[in-house]
Amino acid sequence: MSELQGSSILIVGASGGLGSTIARELHKRGALLTLAGRSSERLTEIGVPGAQFVGDLSHAGVAEQCVQAALDAHQRLDGVVYAAGAVAFGSVGDLSDDVIDGLWQVNTKGWMSVLRSALPALTQSGSDGRSPWVVTLSGVVAEAPTAGIAAYSAVKAALHAYGVAAGRELRRSGIRLIDARPGHTETSLSKHPLAGVAPAFPVGLAPDAVAKRIISAIESDEKDLPSTAFHGLS
Repeated sequence: MSELQGSSILIVGASGGLGSTIARELHKRGALLTLAGRSSERLTEIGVPGAQFVGDLSHAGVAEQCVQAALDAHQRLDGVVYAAGAVAFGSVGDLSDDVIDGLWQVNTKGWMSVLRSALPALTQSGSDGRSPWVVTLSGVVAEAPTAGIAAYSAVKAALHAYGVAAGRELRRSGIRLIDARPGHTETSLSKHPLAGVAPAFPVGLAPDAVAKRIISAIESDEKDLPSTAFHGLS
């Protein structure tokens, strides 16, 4: 079992619907949080104590600064949750290169940069006898690419593929990678797309239930959360 009480955890994308919910659940379990996002006001609205870092991961050096904020606040880093995300709706002929670049930067490249920057601290956490871990949220589209969101499906599938390969490497350093692939979840992400308009989705999963399932996986040392792991949640 991974102990969350007193663990130093960085949450990137903490101000989003799922990131903020995960933050509140981790706070209840006594974690020492560093909340990263693009708006200080929205980070404060989460309502939990923790260090804050405001920055845009599409800019050079921001990933390193984000990790350093957690180290400055708590002198170590034991876990990272990458909950940053952006979506765009439209056919393959609709989306501009700028939109596709935005999807890639937020959903995939940002995580690659954060993970690379966090590796020394996470490795040190393992050397100190802890059980470091990282969580990504590629979502069900990584398993089932969907028409109308082909570009979004592609960058999330890339995120998942990167995690599978990276997870094999990280095991050598005692770092566990968990990729969560829940179905559509009732957050505001689809209401603020980079392009297009969201279709009429059926009622999705409750963010609280998804967050608790992810945290349960962290605590119980699970290594993967496919879409089936979220079936039956309400």
